[in-house]
Amino acid sequence: MVDPKKCISCGTCINMCPVEAISFKDGKAWINPNICIKCGTCEAVCPVNAIKIKR
Repeated sequence: MVDPKKCISCGTCINMCPVEAISFKDGKAWINPNICIKCGTCEAVCPVNAIKIKR
């Protein structure tokens, strides 16, 4: 899940997602739960810790 209050819309997570499950929605990163494989890449690369993957 993405915390929109923390997200700075840098796009790092979007560029790093191996399954292209992340896009911008209302100017913030949004993870499509139907595509996400919960690999944790986005969580690891987010510079402001706005992403937490529920495993």
